[in-house]
Amino acid sequence: MQQITSLTSPMKLSNEVQIPGMGFGTFQTPTEITRKVVLEALEAGYRHIDTAAVYGNEAEVGQAVRDSGLNRQDVFVTSKLWNSERGYDKTLAAFDKTMDRLGLDYLDLYLIHWPANRKQFGADAPRINAETWRAFEELYRSGRIKAIGVSNFLPNHLEELLATCQVQPMVDQIEVHPGWPQAEAVRYCHRHNIAVEAWAPLGEAAILSDEVIKAVADKYRHTPAQVCLRWEVQQGIIPLPKSVHQDRIRENTLIFDFELSEDEMDLIGSRRHIGGHCQVPDQVTF
Repeated sequence: MQQITSLTSPMKLSNEVQIPGMGFGTFQTPTEITRKVVLEALEAGYRHIDTAAVYGNEAEVGQAVRDSGLNRQDVFVTSKLWNSERGYDKTLAAFDKTMDRLGLDYLDLYLIHWPANRKQFGADAPRINAETWRAFEELYRSGRIKAIGVSNFLPNHLEELLATCQVQPMVDQIEVHPGWPQAEAVRYCHRHNIAVEAWAPLGEAAILSDEVIKAVADKYRHTPAQVCLRWEVQQGIIPLPKSVHQDRIRENTLIFDFELSEDEMDLIGSRRHIGGHCQVPDQVTF
């Protein structure tokens, strides 16, 4: 997997679409400040903005992209289909609503937010995912989306989808951070030429106060958050850090002037039980 060397250095997806190697997340960003913080992220150099229907801030993200003064083709925008809209017909309708809220002519990347799982849907789960994906393939072929993918799909979900799909997912966005490295899923995706994005790449406060990560940060005169992001980038993972604070938005971009050793990569990757959502897709009920 291609390693990025700056905030806007692109990676190539399997369909040759270029995706900036680091993005800006907007999960739990209040609607009243979303436009402001997305504009600040764009000013700081981000060219990859991640939102979702369930976040409730697609309209504000789209407004910020339009107000930024940047050319549309220079900003990579992602959104996601929420769980209540799975299935062929509902997916097509939900995408239209997403595009109306964003106010954009096309979407760079559209993701299935969570896989339908057997805990909720029994043996019907693979069929539901396949029907949802069939709508994604239609939207992709129509040119309204530049790339399509999934989120929170683990190897078992991907195996089932790959058995029936005509267009392979180009991206899998999963929770990855120290303490929750998802090594098996990352390896599976990379073997199948599926780019990996990391949501919650900084985990939670316990990770940023972990003594091992703090020691590495002190060595390089960087912050624990910067070390976490660097750890992900060096694995060929696209991190999607979020913040509503302008100084941290900028600080999170400053990770390309140092490189972790292989031993440091392994040490950070071995950390466990130090915070994060750590959601298991086959166990969720939402």
